[in-house]
Amino acid sequence: MSNFSLSGFSAIPPVVKNLLLLNVVAFIIDIALRSMYGYDVSELLGLHYISSAGFKPVQLVSYMFLHASIGHLFFNMFALWMFGSILEQFWGPKRFFIFYMVCGIGAGIVQIAVAYIRIRSLAAQLPPDQAAEILQLLSREGGAVLMRGQNYAQPLWGQLNLIINSVTIGASGAIFGLLMAFGMLFPNSYLYIFFAIPIQAKYFVILYGAIELFSGVSNSVTDNVAHFAHLGGMLFGFAMIIWWRYKGKGRYEL
Repeated sequence: MSNFSLSGFSAIPPVVKNLLLLNVVAFIIDIALRSMYGYDVSELLGLHYISSAGFKPVQLVSYMFLHASIGHLFFNMFALWMFGSILEQFWGPKRFFIFYMVCGIGAGIVQIAVAYIRIRSLAAQLPPDQAAEILQLLSREGGAVLMRGQNYAQPLWGQLNLIINSVTIGASGAIFGLLMAFGMLFPNSYLYIFFAIPIQAKYFVILYGAIELFSGVSNSVTDNVAHFAHLGGMLFGFAMIIWWRYKGKGRYEL
């Protein structure tokens, strides 16, 4: 079924290698600008909600290359190397790049869609004659309030402001798409949890997806983890593979 082999980091294929470099360089630039000038790149290039004053369409792409910490960056890049190297050699550079970008952008779209649902649900608790005005105020001025390390004292306003003006960053949505692809293409391959506990890829994907769904439903907006973006990456990855199979362009069996 496969015609590839990996022998460590020297075998990193070109698209994965360039994605790794882009993410690392973006992280270094972000840290440098933050430490020297106090400028937060995430406010410009991180993904904002569509009604936020800070939203720009390009953020659906740029947010994937920013990370909050060295740990955030390391684990995403480790997964990109581990799963992405195999998938790029299996698919080829062009198809792999398309898949990665669609999963990342799709994850951002799902993140915005879930935010919209949450905002509508909370806004229903506002006085009907004031709801639109309050949402406009939060969209226009709420981001500046959060940047000062503050939030609105009224609990409902505060929750809405966090949803509208929080920023999403990271490659995790695209990475979860790669995980889904690996589980679908190589379902009987073994992964090792904590480098010790073997589990087949298909069960690992199901388990991880279930954990993300539970976490997304049960945790509040202050969780600081974009669980539904992760699920969005998996969803778009699943849909792409099914679509390629349907179109008969894939060279694999599901």
